[in-house]
Amino acid sequence: MRDKIALEEHFATEDTVMDSAVFMPDDHWPELRSRILDIHDIRLRQMDEHGIGMMLLSLNAPAVQAIPDVSRAIDVARRANDFLAEQIGKRPDRFQGFAALPMQDPEAAALELERCKKDLGFCGALVNGFSNGSGEGAMRYYDQSEYWPFWEVAHELNMPFYLHPRNPLPEHAKIYEGHEWLLGPAWAFGHETAVHALRLMGSGLFDKYPRLNIVLGHLGEGLPYSMWRIDNCNAWVKAPAKHKAKHKIAHYFQNNFHITTSGNFRTQALINAMLEIGPDRIMFSTDWPFENVDHAVGWFDAAAISEADRRKIGRLNAEALFGLGGMLR
Repeated sequence: MRDKIALEEHFATEDTVMDSAVFMPDDHWPELRSRILDIHDIRLRQMDEHGIGMMLLSLNAPAVQAIPDVSRAIDVARRANDFLAEQIGKRPDRFQGFAALPMQDPEAAALELERCKKDLGFCGALVNGFSNGSGEGAMRYYDQSEYWPFWEVAHELNMPFYLHPRNPLPEHAKIYEGHEWLLGPAWAFGHETAVHALRLMGSGLFDKYPRLNIVLGHLGEGLPYSMWRIDNCNAWVKAPAKHKAKHKIAHYFQNNFHITTSGNFRTQALINAMLEIGPDRIMFSTDWPFENVDHAVGWFDAAAISEADRRKIGRLNAEALFGLGGMLR
């Protein structure tokens, strides 16, 4: 398929590039570094060779979210967004952008989201999981009440919010001690992000702001497979739900969430997700530069799905969600 849109595609600045070093063996780091700092050379060649018409670019992880000093987080986010806007301006037919946000300060995050929408022309935001708080081991999750004014702004601006993974803080990762291979994309990323997403669903947030759109990568961080059980465990026990939301959790997953294929190139998992959330809420992504474009594209273009669904997932759903119609070359 030609002219695919990919939307979990990362870049780094000199402020944030070393945050990615931990995810790669030392002998592969020079290659990853060159990939993630590049926008208009290696990346564009990969896109041209494999039928990707546009990438939506986002700052690497954890970057802004791992900065406990609020003023510095605001500064790094703003400079990263200005840099990204400058790069997009060179090839707006091939690149669009997600805002990096200093979620440590909900008011500052809302102001930056508005600036990125109105002044920089970004089409959404990507945030790398929870944000570090000021105390040791402090984590700030976005279902908490102080974030609801931020969500009101995102709702009014119609800016989709991509909730991207990060590892748990060491103080909260005792379960992984001696089993560090489970950290990162193998397991901890998905587990951490799925819990955060479920907290949002159960908080009542989407009852108050029903047009909010949240995006999850990696075919939904395991949630499509688990959604029925989340709502139906111990179903013979007649008791009210313990969460604050008005509906079952699956209602919000199917009405306020979208998922991408980033870094999860498995047809069985894709079909499960299509049955759970529907093909209209799934979008193609690669997770460049941490995954190879040719791996993502070779799998997706040959996946055993209908051509109509391939077209939706490969391009049309992203066009509709992010308002990209007419931007592609």
